[in-house]
Amino acid sequence: MSHFYFDTENNGHRSFELPGAKPHYNPDRPGQVEHIFLDLSLDIPNQSYSGSCNIRLSPIRTGIDSLTLDAVNLNIKSVQVDEVEQKFDYDGEQLVIKLSSPTQVGKRLLIAIAYSVEKPQRGIYFIQPDKHYPNKPTQVWTQGEDEDSRFWFPCFDYPGQLSTSEIRVRVPKPLVAISNGELIDTQEDGKDKIYHWSQQEIHPTYLMTLAIGDFAEIRDEWLGLPVTYYVEKGREADAKRSMGKTPRMIEFLSEKYGYSYAYPKYAQVCVDDFIFGGMENTSTTLLTDRCLIDERAALDNRNTESLVVHELAHQWFGDLVVIKHWSHAWIKEGMASYSEVMWTEHEYSSQEAAYYRLLEARSYFSEDSGRYRRPMVTHVYREAIELYDRHIYEKGSCVYHMMRAELGEELFWQAIHTFVQDNAHKTVETVDLLRAIEKATGRNLTFLFDQYVYRGGHPDFKVAYSWDGDANLAKVTVTQTQAQNNESKELFDLRIPIGFGYAQTGESPQIKTFTVRVNEREQSFYFPLETKPQFISFDVGNNYLKTVTLEYPIPELKAQLEFDPDPLSRIYAAEALAKKGGLEAIKALSTSLINDPFWGVRVEVAKQLAEVKLDQAFDGLVIGLQDKSPYVRRAVVDALANIKTTESYKAVKGLVQDGDPSYYVESAACRAIGAISAANLDEKPREEKVLKLLKSVLEERQGWNEVVRSGAIAGLAELKTSEAALNLLLEYTKPGVPQALRLATIRALGKISVGQNPVNLERILERLAELAKETFFLTQVSVVIALGQMETPKAIGILRSLADQTPDGRVRRYADEEVTRVQSNIGTDNALRTLREELDQLKQQNQELRSRLENLEAKSKTTAS
Repeated sequence: MSHFYFDTENNGHRSFELPGAKPHYNPDRPGQVEHIFLDLSLDIPNQSYSGSCNIRLSPIRTGIDSLTLDAVNLNIKSVQVDEVEQKFDYDGEQLVIKLSSPTQVGKRLLIAIAYSVEKPQRGIYFIQPDKHYPNKPTQVWTQGEDEDSRFWFPCFDYPGQLSTSEIRVRVPKPLVAISNGELIDTQEDGKDKIYHWSQQEIHPTYLMTLAIGDFAEIRDEWLGLPVTYYVEKGREADAKRSMGKTPRMIEFLSEKYGYSYAYPKYAQVCVDDFIFGGMENTSTTLLTDRCLIDERAALDNRNTESLVVHELAHQWFGDLVVIKHWSHAWIKEGMASYSEVMWTEHEYSSQEAAYYRLLEARSYFSEDSGRYRRPMVTHVYREAIELYDRHIYEKGSCVYHMMRAELGEELFWQAIHTFVQDNAHKTVETVDLLRAIEKATGRNLTFLFDQYVYRGGHPDFKVAYSWDGDANLAKVTVTQTQAQNNESKELFDLRIPIGFGYAQTGESPQIKTFTVRVNEREQSFYFPLETKPQFISFDVGNNYLKTVTLEYPIPELKAQLEFDPDPLSRIYAAEALAKKGGLEAIKALSTSLINDPFWGVRVEVAKQLAEVKLDQAFDGLVIGLQDKSPYVRRAVVDALANIKTTESYKAVKGLVQDGDPSYYVESAACRAIGAISAANLDEKPREEKVLKLLKSVLEERQGWNEVVRSGAIAGLAELKTSEAALNLLLEYTKPGVPQALRLATIRALGKISVGQNPVNLERILERLAELAKETFFLTQVSVVIALGQMETPKAIGILRSLADQTPDGRVRRYADEEVTRVQSNIGTDNALRTLREELDQLKQQNQELRSRLENLEAKSKTTAS
């Protein structure tokens, strides 16, 4: 599964376990489910269906006299076992079948349940045009993970049961139905068509799927195996552009995992209003139609490629090798996320893969510092879906990478091959991965799992360096700042390579590496070297998941930024230089922004330039608007939004007016112009110009996924005291506005709320309370995000009622977390806000003075020399 995330910022490690969390275990198994057969007939206009669910069960024990199945809000009409009517109890959540003759080992049961469903809440979704969205397609699709299959058919709904399955479904023509496995039969019956799919390889209930729509089918293949893409008609070119690398990816992963793709076909179906990024149903992945990219988006959107390889990786990790319990979900989600890194390395370069890994690590860091810290494996939660967070995706990916670094290339892949081959078509827990590693390589990696998997957190290193010229000794002091004292359970014990670099311009640098054991709160290491090194590389290869602060002298940091072959080390050097500040830092960063060969480093350098609070940073930055990489131009625009001057306003305004080849750069410019003009509140005429400009963007630049117009919405939200901006935003929250744009606008209401007068604040709250009643998952999440940014106790009431009424565990959790956030926001009342604004003005004046001083010093140095 792939998620859309949102961030909450706050510090201090909150508990992952919210009130009501409790240990969860798989239920006792009455027997082994061997086969599930659904035979359904759909009534799409009325959002309902009826039919039967047949389950073949082989009992594990003799003498069981009742069976308990998961079944939520289904109309159960009758239950038969071996064609004999059975008594049953049903409370709307569990179906208890009283067996007229108790089970006998070796004697299979055939359970037949006739049932119907009207307007299901979840599990199966009916998408249809309505008065607000007359062009919406007619589609029906399912989503089982985590425990939502019970909402569309009765089942033993947990991942520990694996069985074969088949689905026969009657749909009105011209709709087609796609499901797991192979299409074994189709029949025409008047206005209807019956599709019969059969999945011969065992899999869990959460991976059973159905997707129905009037799709265009694009056929591809891998070694004769059908690879198909289903999209709305008219988007065939986008489908090929978005998913066309799939056959090569199947080839790549089959080889990497040491196990050939296991199913008779691979289909990807892009559906409307999907509630995730994608879902890896066995042999039939569902994807959001928002992942389809057009020609212009292909410039700088690799998210789709990553999503496609992520869901494909699950066909092995998750579908072929199934987790026994949700608490071990990191095994599959971590590997699917790590496969994004591997594919990036294979398709682009090892530098790109390293940068991708850094972005994954940061994504996890923000959750760890802002939301909660938790062990990656835990069975204590309110609902299993809460586990699907950055700890299991991004941190999981980083853990797989550390295993690879620890074992080395050859042994790592041997271990992965062993794990997949030994556990194909079986269920696994984390310990099975450790066992496979030991079996294949003889290595015991429990020490790594104990530090990174079974407990929360990561090391935060501070690294200082000095040179003793008399003794020719380099001294490196490493502090683990996350630990309070030396006995602390928070200490990490790792073997880390430290490199000393020697470089000549035009030649590749020589690096002398020593590996040291870092296991105390503070340690100093001494290295005898023939000559003084130009730069120091801590954790050569940057394989460990960590944060790192470098406290080196400026000459060493400049040399590292220029010469270190590892892009991540150059990025750490840029961060350290920006912290030092001053003209010398600006000069080094500006040079790097022009000269660094890798766009990822240039992106980070642009961010760091804006961190140096001197006016001269602008001159270094603005050159980056000419960079050939759209990623860099976008980072430069974001950085300019932090340099709130007339010059930065002019630079960004040009981009808003004239556009950019990249949607994302254009979108960033729209947000930036709002941020810059909001900072100079004394210039009312400028605010009016910006409003007019952003309004024209909203009126004229509809387009792919509403990226550009969403940027304009974000720009308006920056104008926090403007009633005119608010009025525009409220217009774009109305039904009928394209969904992507409407969701962005709902979120923006939270941001603009903090500067509005009490009357307007009431208008915002009223609109959000109204929107909170809508049932669509993404609308609810957007409302929660908006409310979480507000600074009024009234937001808490709406959040609480949303948490009480939503059927979705994620919305409930987000709402509970945002209540806490609003409570802390309320503390920052008006007096504090005024103080903050005055402080910002002082900082601005201070910056101007310091910039002049730095200039004078530089001049006096030149005259002196």
